Amino acid sequence: MQALRQFLLLHLVAALALAEDNSIESTGGVPRCGASLHDLNKALRIELNANANCVWQIQKNVNQTIRVIFSYFKFAPSSSCETESIKIYDGPSTNSRLLGQICNNTNAVPVLESSSDSLTFLITTNSMAFTRNFFVFYYFFSPETKTENCGGQLTGPNGTFTSPNYPASYPAFMYCVWHIETAKGSKINLQFQDFFLELDKNCQFDFTAVYDGLTTNTGLIGKACGRSQPTFESSSNIMTVVLSTDYANSYRGFSAQYTSVQLPGPEEPTFLTCSSDSMKIVLSKSYLASLGYDGSQLQLNDPSCRPLVTDTVTFSFPLASCGTTKKDDGHSITYTNIISLPATGNIITRQKSIQIIAKCKMENNSTLEVIYVTQNNIIQNITAVGKYNVSMSFYDSDSFSKPVLQSPYYVDLNQTLFAQVSLRSTDPNLLVFVDNCIASPQPDFGSLTYDLIRSGCNKDDTVVTYPPLEHYGRFKFNAFRFLQSSPSVYLQCDVLICDSNNANSRCTEGCISRQKREISSYMWKTTTVVGPIRLKRDLRSADHSESLTKADAEETPNPQQYSFYTLSFVVLISNIVIVVAVILNYHIKRQAGYDYQKIQSSY
Repeated sequence: MQALRQFLLLHLVAALALAEDNSIESTGGVPRCGASLHDLNKALRIELNANANCVWQIQKNVNQTIRVIFSYFKFAPSSSCETESIKIYDGPSTNSRLLGQICNNTNAVPVLESSSDSLTFLITTNSMAFTRNFFVFYYFFSPETKTENCGGQLTGPNGTFTSPNYPASYPAFMYCVWHIETAKGSKINLQFQDFFLELDKNCQFDFTAVYDGLTTNTGLIGKACGRSQPTFESSSNIMTVVLSTDYANSYRGFSAQYTSVQLPGPEEPTFLTCSSDSMKIVLSKSYLASLGYDGSQLQLNDPSCRPLVTDTVTFSFPLASCGTTKKDDGHSITYTNIISLPATGNIITRQKSIQIIAKCKMENNSTLEVIYVTQNNIIQNITAVGKYNVSMSFYDSDSFSKPVLQSPYYVDLNQTLFAQVSLRSTDPNLLVFVDNCIASPQPDFGSLTYDLIRSGCNKDDTVVTYPPLEHYGRFKFNAFRFLQSSPSVYLQCDVLICDSNNANSRCTEGCISRQKREISSYMWKTTTVVGPIRLKRDLRSADHSESLTKADAEETPNPQQYSFYTLSFVVLISNIVIVVAVILNYHIKRQAGYDYQKIQSSY
């Protein structure tokens, strides 16, 4: 009976999926090259032949942004990004800013978000006779709306998580991302103990995607849907899990458990760390010796950069030196250098040379490190995720030469304040851009906030921003009106770091109508906080209260002094009483007729 129920249920699920599949707009039969779309949500099945150049524009006058998901794409075999791709633009035309590009070698399920209520994508194909197929769906949404149990950070050696509303049906139009991190030197096993999503052979509608690493841009391990109990395994201690749902046929979702497994063998033969200033690569001498290499022969892209050889072989060099290359890939800034290992006389013949490719990816305020090593031990691709060193301070004038060191910073109500965001990096070709700044009476910024800058636009009429200057972002403003009612004010700014050689970066655009979301960010982003700011009258009140307290302390004797004074007073009063008593006694005797008399002799 149980088997019969399962059989009927699967057929029902398949029928519902087929019904949804038949309701989707398709370009099959007569190819449809592009369209102007105004629905709040829509799914498209696109079929194109050779030499296509088709544009789809999504636009609707609503105060929401667009999320577009390319859940299935099949390009011509062996096509390159130059000849065949999907380009997505953040705006109403192909002249808008490029959000991203999808090609034949894209190893992900691309999900992109606009910064406003319009988005455009362009599909181009080459001259090869081949039928290309794509499945795209989009929907408008409000980024501020949050769903409980939708994504998050998972740490520790093991843990569990479920889809929203589990075991009830998951909501429509969900995009949840879970980041799992375990101890270094381990890998992650992920087991879906219960799994029920909409059924489709290509997992185009509702699906779970699992990535080997920190981001969802690359490293796809696999995608799952329907009814099953899929398992996944990472190559390192970091895994990312995505749940995406469309508008129809919701089921109970999933319950998942992850465990960490210690990687076998000795310590990792290579180790890479990245900072705002430098890259550091550490190699094990025993590992190099096992391959037949001598550590003293290592070199970077610039052969003059040599390692320090001690118990280990260490390269440490500034980001913009030793032949390091830099690339802005639309989601992060990556610095790359290559260590060459020339063969020695006793090297195995088939291993004529070896390379270690080291990459520092500057991503959104992250310090997680990921290392990938190919199994053949000939070419290693090592990636570490680092962050730029960014700080914010107040200065006493628009010369920005003397920082304000006092904390709290006491100001007059209408005083002009000068703020500077500073980037410490050895890379000279970087720009600092202040994207958002808010003020709040609380350091956690969870209560009332006041916009100074939003999406690069001045929201307070006293704000003046200065042009970008090397590694500095500067602005000035007047002290806030609500300083009158709040004892302290804190300032929080979102800071973007861009490649100064990229003329189309976010840093060069200045004010835009709405901030582009992190999922489609073209720059490195972090948040910095400074404060508190207080009124000088509060400082005077505090000083006055302190003076009164000190005066009271000086005038009020302590308990030991009080006891001494009391005892002295008692002794003094006692002596006075005794003297008075003696004097009174003397006078009383005189008044009573007492006197000395001479005694008569009887002789």
